[in-house]
Amino acid sequence: MAFTVAVSGKGGTGKTTLTGMLINFLVKKGKKPILAVDADANANLHEVLGVEVDLTIGEAREKMKKDVPVGMTKDVWFEMQVQQSVIEEEDYDLIVMGRPEGPGCYCAANSLARRFIDILTDNYSYVVIDNEAGMEHLSRLTTQNVDLLFVVSDPTVRGIRTAGRILEVVKELGLNIKELALIVNRVQGEFDPKMAELVEKIGLKLAGVLPADETIADFDLEGKPTIQLPEDTPSVQRAYEIFEKWVP
Repeated sequence: MAFTVAVSGKGGTGKTTLTGMLINFLVKKGKKPILAVDADANANLHEVLGVEVDLTIGEAREKMKKDVPVGMTKDVWFEMQVQQSVIEEEDYDLIVMGRPEGPGCYCAANSLARRFIDILTDNYSYVVIDNEAGMEHLSRLTTQNVDLLFVVSDPTVRGIRTAGRILEVVKELGLNIKELALIVNRVQGEFDPKMAELVEKIGLKLAGVLPADETIADFDLEGKPTIQLPEDTPSVQRAYEIFEKWVP
């Protein structure tokens, strides 16, 4: 059975960049095969990884309205689309949720995708999920069976309190998340002791902090995939130290 790591947090905290670092860490450690899942409707994990996307689950959901052949059930057709949407790279595979282009609830596509992704995971040793910003994916139960959930925050009271609310949602919904840990990103200098006290008061486990890193900003400005960040980059070094402790 695959070990599943999900990454969550409010928008703008660098969770997708961190997800890319985690995938790269697993690749370098030889922990393969790996399935990366971009579960963010505003998909950009593929940009972090530097790969092209031809078909998303959201696009397949739109096609399901009119493209299912006569004599084929929607479930069977959709499963075929999920299989075709898997992007096969040398070191990992990627599947992108995307978003539907037309009106209608995205929950049906999420439900079908989750069902077939559960089947897919039997073929992998690790599954890494980049979730939507905020808590919507938790309330829709799209993150149900997770071994480790990293919640990413910036070093602000609002960000850490948002992380605390994610912990509350996990408890309220009784989600099967075995371990939840906080990563505080973009820290200038030393981590403020008052912030550390707040983390402890809220009841979060602090996995570690990542320094503010101009190299990441430079990569973003140049449109370079951040998965190519050098290993001696401060943020990458610190992230790898965290992964060594938390990801078996």
